[in-house]
Amino acid sequence: MKSKEIISGTFTLRIFRGVPGGQFWEEFELERNVDANVISSLMEIQKNPINTKGEKTTPVAWEQGCLEEVCGSCSMLVNGKPRQACTALIENFIRETGSTTVTLAPFTKFPLIRDLVVDRTSMFEALKKVKAWIPIDGYTDTGKFGPVISPEVQDALYVLSTCMTCGCCSESCPQVNPNSDFMGPAAMSQVRLFNSNPIGKLQKPQRLRAALSDEGIAGCGNAQNCVRVCPKNIPLTESLALIGREASKQAIKDFLSLPDASES
Repeated sequence: MKSKEIISGTFTLRIFRGVPGGQFWEEFELERNVDANVISSLMEIQKNPINTKGEKTTPVAWEQGCLEEVCGSCSMLVNGKPRQACTALIENFIRETGSTTVTLAPFTKFPLIRDLVVDRTSMFEALKKVKAWIPIDGYTDTGKFGPVISPEVQDALYVLSTCMTCGCCSESCPQVNPNSDFMGPAAMSQVRLFNSNPIGKLQKPQRLRAALSDEGIAGCGNAQNCVRVCPKNIPLTESLALIGREASKQAIKDFLSLPDASES
């Protein structure tokens, strides 16, 4: 059995923390550990929140849930890049940068609550606008599994369904800013997911009309940052291109007053 690597020394966690209008940098020194990630390091600080100046301070506030990159709640900027903190291994950053200082900061595209916690309500509201769900006829179990979906389509839908609404794509997108109404790449990809479902496609026109709104697909500037930072490797740019084409077709149908499939 391979022996566990022993690492000695310390590293510094430099955190941009505080409340709206009162943010500041604060540093904490921690023992290096081959298994340490950002979340476990924050937990160590929480046990005894003393900064590098020797001052007793308040524990750092952050969000966490599953700790296995599924829930999307621990999103933050690690060394300036949006990602999930639970899979951000400290030793990897030290090897990559050659520095024993790792910086943490909250996302900038969402309202700050405190320290590393932001309010991602706008993303969930966007899911409501694009009807990111499959409607059902009732609550009775009929014993049926619904329409048959081919394995190939299932595989494609599964990838799209792994979206955690973590916000990494929106954080990296230059089009998501105070001067733009763009709802972000995640919601547009969910339009693709639910429009591809045999039952969900019955609401396809409504979702595409949401994509045609001021908050929709026209706001995408094709920077392609979103697909680079997505922790689940969702083909976001592919989804954005597809929804752009489908939304254009819907706009033409609406202009010509052609009936929707669900209405015919």
